[in-house]
Amino acid sequence: MQVYLVGGAVRDKLLGKPIKDQDFVVVGSSVKQMLEAGFLQVGADFPVFLHPTTKEEYALARTERKSGHGYQGFEVHASPDVTLEEDLQRRDLTINAMAQQIHGLHDSRPINDIIIDPFGGLEDIKNKKLRHVSNAFIEDPLRVLRVARFYGRYANDGFCIDDSTKALMTQLADSGELDHLTPERIWQESSRALMQEAPQLYWQALYDTGALQRLSPSLTLAWKSSLTRRLINHALQLSAQLSLTLQQRWAILMSSFAPTEFIFSEQTSCATNNTVPTLIKAWQLNTQTIAQQLKIPKNLNKFAELFATYFTQLSHFANLTATEQLHIIQQTHAHKEAQLLQDLLTTVQTILLAKNYLALDDAITCFHAADIKDIDATLQGAQIGDALMQIRIEKLENLRADY
Repeated sequence: MQVYLVGGAVRDKLLGKPIKDQDFVVVGSSVKQMLEAGFLQVGADFPVFLHPTTKEEYALARTERKSGHGYQGFEVHASPDVTLEEDLQRRDLTINAMAQQIHGLHDSRPINDIIIDPFGGLEDIKNKKLRHVSNAFIEDPLRVLRVARFYGRYANDGFCIDDSTKALMTQLADSGELDHLTPERIWQESSRALMQEAPQLYWQALYDTGALQRLSPSLTLAWKSSLTRRLINHALQLSAQLSLTLQQRWAILMSSFAPTEFIFSEQTSCATNNTVPTLIKAWQLNTQTIAQQLKIPKNLNKFAELFATYFTQLSHFANLTATEQLHIIQQTHAHKEAQLLQDLLTTVQTILLAKNYLALDDAITCFHAADIKDIDATLQGAQIGDALMQIRIEKLENLRADY
C-alpha cells in the first residue's frame, strides 16, 4: 500500500499559498483494508473514506469511463491494481495532477521532496498555464466551470488558460453537455468563483467559450454590450479588492441587466424619468429568472432585487428628501439593523466607481490614440500639442456619445 498527497494541496504548496484542505490517494488497498484501519466510508459511487482522527479524505486510486451525460455519467473502477498515474490521468488540469508520497495512512508527513508529475504540472506552473491533462477533459462538462474558476483564482499570479484547453472548453459548450449540469452544481462552482481574487474572469471565460450561452442566455445577451460587459468586469474586480460579500458580488453581476443609460445618465435626471419603473421591473425580472434557474439562495436574490429597486436613490442618498430617506430606511429595516442598507450603499458606490474607472480607461485610450501623423505636417511648436489634444477630445467625445 502506498499513500499520496494529491491535487490542490500539492499545487498550492508549490505556489506558496495557504493550504485549506488535504486530499489523499491510496494505491494498492481495498475497501476492506480501509475499514479495518478505522476509516469511515462516505463515497456512495466510489470508495472515499474519512480519516478517523483528522477527518481528511482518503480515496482509493480509481479510473473512470464515460457512460452517460453530465458530470455524473461515469462508471468508476477502484481496485488495488489501479496505479497512481492512472488515477492522476483522470484529473482536469496538469497543476492538479501532481502527487507527493507520504509515510502512510496515519502519518501524513512526506517521505521526501519528490513531486510525482507525470503530465507536466511543474512546467505549467513555471509557465503560468492552466492546461488540461488529456482529451478525456471533454467527458466532464463541469470542468469548463472549474477551469474558469481556477482562472479567476490564479490570474493575479499571472496564470492564463492554455489555448488548447480553451478550445476544448468551447467544444464542450457546443456539444450541449453543459445542459446536463444540475443548477445546484452550477451554483456551487459559480458562488465559489465569485469569491475568488478575480471573479470577473470566471464569467468572462464562460462568455468567451460559449459556456455562458448554455448556462444563461439572458446574461449572455446582456453581455453582448461591450459597455455593460466592461462595466461589470470592472465592478467585480473592485468587489474583490474591497472584500465585498457574496450577496454584494451577486448583485453586481445582476447589474448586467441594468440598461446602460440607467447607469451612465445623471442619476438625478434618471430618477425623475418616467421609464425608470419599467427599467427596474425588467432588471428585477431577469434577476428573478436567473435566481430560479440556478436556485440562488433567497437572501442573495432579495438583496439583488433591493439593489435594483433603490439603485438611483442610493446613488445620491445624502441628497434625498427626508421623506425619501426614511422610506428607504423603513423598507430595508435599517431602523432595526443598518447593515443591509450599508451593504447596499457600498455596492452602489462600487458600481459608480467602476463607471469612473471605465471612463478613465477610455480617456487614456483616446489620449494615446492621437498620433503625430494625424495632424498637419506644417504645424509647429505649441500648435502641434493643440492639434493633438483636439484629436483626443474629438475621439473621446465620440466614444462617450456611445454611452
